Amino acid sequence: MATATPTEPKSGLDRFFHISERGSTVGTEVRGGLVTFVTMAYIVILNPIILSGKPDIAGNELPYEAVGAATALTAGVMTILFGLVTRLPFAFAAGLGINAFVAFSVVGHVTWPEAMALVAINGALIVLLAATGLRKMIFDAVPMQLKIAITVAIGFFIAFIGFVNAGFSTSTTLPSPPVELGQGGSIASISTLLFIITVLITGALVALKVKGALLLGLIGGSVIAGIVNLINPQEGLFNFTGFVGLPDLSLIGAVDFSFDFTKVSLIAIVMLVFTLLFSNFFDAMGTMTGLATEAGLADKKGDFPRIKSALVVEGVGAIAGGLSSTSSNTVFVESSSGIGEGARTGLANVVTGALFIIAMFFTPITGLVPGSVAAAALVIVGAMMMGQIKNIDLSDFRVLLPVFITVATMPLTYSIANGIGAGFVAWVVVNALSGKVKTIHPLMWIVSAGFVVFFARGPIEALFA
Repeated sequence: MATATPTEPKSGLDRFFHISERGSTVGTEVRGGLVTFVTMAYIVILNPIILSGKPDIAGNELPYEAVGAATALTAGVMTILFGLVTRLPFAFAAGLGINAFVAFSVVGHVTWPEAMALVAINGALIVLLAATGLRKMIFDAVPMQLKIAITVAIGFFIAFIGFVNAGFSTSTTLPSPPVELGQGGSIASISTLLFIITVLITGALVALKVKGALLLGLIGGSVIAGIVNLINPQEGLFNFTGFVGLPDLSLIGAVDFSFDFTKVSLIAIVMLVFTLLFSNFFDAMGTMTGLATEAGLADKKGDFPRIKSALVVEGVGAIAGGLSSTSSNTVFVESSSGIGEGARTGLANVVTGALFIIAMFFTPITGLVPGSVAAAALVIVGAMMMGQIKNIDLSDFRVLLPVFITVATMPLTYSIANGIGAGFVAWVVVNALSGKVKTIHPLMWIVSAGFVVFFARGPIEALFA
């Protein structure tokens, strides 16, 4: 995307953020930051829905409003920090896909405080890899088709979670078929119908390229739910406690690095951190490269100003997400909406971040969003992520099979780790046996070997026990 003609700096603020140099203005940056916030604000509602209500191995759950408040605070702080350090208009929040992995996979092995400790450890490793330059080297070693396939697979997984949460897809408790549509093959409940209506309304808004479509869809679905609730209060669609209140920050610092190895093995811990690292690692780099290109700030190789600092701060976002129990915070692709409005500098981030901090005081309002409406948002986000499949050339079966295995395994086994691992192993084996062994980067062999250990961890743990 072309930028305006650069001019001489007009003030210290202008000089610090390179506003005129990048052909922008203070007014344009403020407007861009506002638009980015509007398109990202849904995460304050969606992240608590994904993380709260999921019991860990000890049976404990994260409080809904506390997750919402911590989500807003962490997003605000990290977005401002990134803007000040890198001078780039890339906003931060709890990463979709990573939060799902934590909620649906990690807490099956450890407690919530231990799970968030793993997220923080993952962030520390990312900072180390970024500071040494290894992060970019590893990123370049993985085939682009596999990177995109992981994004697509996470999209399918998130959408499947939405279908299940809305009651659109339910378990039959039978060997065959294991799942069915609604109850007995029929969609009859009010909440499921509300889910379908919200998906269609939000989908139309996205198709029309309405800014903040996801947020507007959540609001629209909630309004319809309110009307239904007035007509039939017995539906119990809401869990509303008020509009404004002091934020519940009880989850800040609620981490536990003293893992109970009588309940979880060291191998399992290592592989969980590895999978968190892998998901965080590639998603953020791909997003930042795309945003920098859209803003006209990237060169032909995809590099952009202060790239090393950007990668380090992104790792700090993972640490912050772990320490605040909100899951890893990372760059959001919705920042493209602000870039589309003309944002080119970190000043837009300062505006977006400040609005997130203000939103922290309005987290009680998230109780106005019924679970079925939030489930619709998961489906829309999943569809958006699936759209990346258009960038994969599937004419070569060496590519098609690993991509298919990645995309199919993730939702069908209800595990992001399984999908990534199966795709990596399939890529290495299929290409090696079909005469393309020289095209496989040595790091791919190492990563795939690690996933083989991950899949065989049961017998391995038993052997060492």
